[in-house]
Amino acid sequence: MVRLTTDRLERVATGAVLWAGDQRLVVSASRPHQRGHLVRFEGVTDRDGAAALRGCVLTAEPIDDPGTLWVHELVGRPLREVDGTDRGQVVAVQANPASDLLVTSEGALVPLTFYVEHRDGAVVVDPPPGLFEAE
Repeated sequence: MVRLTTDRLERVATGAVLWAGDQRLVVSASRPHQRGHLVRFEGVTDRDGAAALRGCVLTAEPIDDPGTLWVHELVGRPLREVDGTDRGQVVAVQANPASDLLVTSEGALVPLTFYVEHRDGAVVVDPPPGLFEAE
């Protein structure tokens, strides 16, 4: 069973290449199953071969998609409003059904829907008035 940490299902499509360390794995078949995918790799033909991959972290080459935000490009960056107001640092990205949330060092939760751009190494947001006001 492969559990994806991406919404890019092409990662487990037939012909996709994944890596288990230095071992190159080519997907020969896959299908959704429970909270993951059952994936068959070329050259892995028996139970022992599959068992050897159990617990491995699989990686893939980056996908060139300029419109995609990557968590590692957000965490650790300063957070600023479009007017330049500093709002601390992004310490995490929290999954949320409506919109993932930027968690700041100041304790604020900022929906990613307010993300504008990366500028001068900072994550720039355009939040509605009052988002950063204390209750």
